[in-house]
Amino acid sequence: MIRVGIIGAGKWGQALAFAMSQKNKVIITSRTHRDWTNFKSLTEVLSCEYLIITVPAQQIGNWLEENFVFSGQKVLVAAKGIEATSGKFLNEIYSQYVPDENLAFLSGPSFAAEVIQSLPTALVINSISENTALEFAALFPTFIRTYTSKDVIGAEITGAYKNVIAIAAGITEGLGLGHNAAASLIARGLVEMERFGRAYGALPESFLGLSGAGDLFLTASSSMSRNYRVGLGLAKGLSKEAVCAEIGEVSEGIGTAYALHEIARSRGIYLPIAAEVYAILEGKSPQQSLKDLIQR
Repeated sequence: MIRVGIIGAGKWGQALAFAMSQKNKVIITSRTHRDWTNFKSLTEVLSCEYLIITVPAQQIGNWLEENFVFSGQKVLVAAKGIEATSGKFLNEIYSQYVPDENLAFLSGPSFAAEVIQSLPTALVINSISENTALEFAALFPTFIRTYTSKDVIGAEITGAYKNVIAIAAGITEGLGLGHNAAASLIARGLVEMERFGRAYGALPESFLGLSGAGDLFLTASSSMSRNYRVGLGLAKGLSKEAVCAEIGEVSEGIGTAYALHEIARSRGIYLPIAAEVYAILEGKSPQQSLKDLIQR
């Protein structure tokens, strides 16, 4: 059996460990020790030929610098986001430590709770190397349908941006604005996401497929999404700090909203929904943001 190492033992890491264990020998590690039979040291996990890393975008730069040693591994990145402090995409961060042909990025609609129940799921493995993408695709169980793509930047943008739209969707729900408003927000969010992607040369089909529309529809329409729950909390007037404390999980959409704000400002890209999410995170009234969005 192929040895697969998972780095990060949160809900998503656990779900991927479960999925991968259907066909492979899986070992897992994290910053916090877990009393599991397959929990191993970081050194042992790093010795695996195939690695899946779920470390959040806002932490991965420091983690790689302090912990990662490249020895020919193939790496599947299973986190989504843009680093808030630098505006870097995950592929830009990882490529400092891993050759691009050894890197792949996982995208598509996937709640951990449903993966761990073996419910049908479809995902995209994105890599500039078709061989790397296909090798990772072969590791997945039969209940997960995998597709491959070479549009790494498209997967990066869709995976990160949909979390910001999900926060906006949670705010819409929390304010009781109804289904018409929710559908309009998601549709315009997809347009905004694609506009941002064009500025980076992403392929249009990435926004209409699983990585874009699929993941956006899922994340922006369910309280199973932590970013959606952030929006619900913000709609109640809670600060981002209070919301994060209440949820008790990392919300990648918050850091990404700050990154998008800086990128939009520096590159002159029109991102009205992301701009209002950023403003609300900074203390603006959700009701005033709604008014400004409608009247812009």
